[in-house]
Amino acid sequence: MEENRESSFMSVRKKAGSEALTNAAIAYMKQHRTDKFSLQEMADALFVNGSYLLRTFKRHTGYTPLAYHHHIRCEYAKEQLISTNQSVSEIGEAAGFVSSSHFSHIFKKMEGCTPTEYRMNHQET
Repeated sequence: MEENRESSFMSVRKKAGSEALTNAAIAYMKQHRTDKFSLQEMADALFVNGSYLLRTFKRHTGYTPLAYHHHIRCEYAKEQLISTNQSVSEIGEAAGFVSSSHFSHIFKKMEGCTPTEYRMNHQET
């Protein structure tokens, strides 16, 4: 009986630790939104193994860290597309994408429309 209780406690503790790691990874990605994504650099900054970080992050979010990093960049871009008159290429660059074509490709993959289409559909009239 005592062994089951201890095993249960360790399971809860491990889960809490992996959730904290996932939250720390998300915070890191938000802070480094414009930087080139590197799983290894993020793992090193969080003092964990890269493979462990990848598995844990995907288990908690359903996304790979790279896909989630793209999501963070696209969320920033969506805000800018609606609230500014900056060009699509300027917004893509500010979001951290290396080229406007890469930005448009990732944005369309994630949002189902191009950045220009998104802007036209969401601008206030």
